[in-house]
Amino acid sequence: MLHVVLFQPEIAPNTGNIGRMCAVTRTRLHLIHPLGFVINDRNLRRAGMDYWRHLDVREHRDWAAFRASPDGPGRLWLFTTRGERLFWDAPFQDGDGLVFGAESSGAPDWLHAELAGCRLSLPQPHPELRSLNLSTAAGVACYEALRQLRRRVPTPPA
Repeated sequence: MLHVVLFQPEIAPNTGNIGRMCAVTRTRLHLIHPLGFVINDRNLRRAGMDYWRHLDVREHRDWAAFRASPDGPGRLWLFTTRGERLFWDAPFQDGDGLVFGAESSGAPDWLHAELAGCRLSLPQPHPELRSLNLSTAAGVACYEALRQLRRRVPTPPA
């Protein structure tokens, strides 16, 4: 199983888009608190997130709780503009976790230090632009990992 890990996400629609992708691909989503929004039935309904009940989502009070969780990934890859190599050069394995930092600040320096050597970036032909949107980056990364794993993504019945 592949894992997508959002470290202190701030924007509910980004998390919602990533949640939908995780539900469709049967990828486990980990949300590391604090979050910049509240997840509750009313907000999920209002956002049209009826797929949320199909999502394998785990919430963790902080990074330490996430790392101690028995449901977590085996190996972690941090996606960052400061990555040591491009994401398609990483040898993804079943059980890996794809970690993404907060929208406004990315991952803190201590997390970069903890995951040194496992930092990946997406190609950015226009370096004068900041970076891709979080949900776009997570989608690109997740599907590349799935492609490498040769995992067949289930398609809905017609």
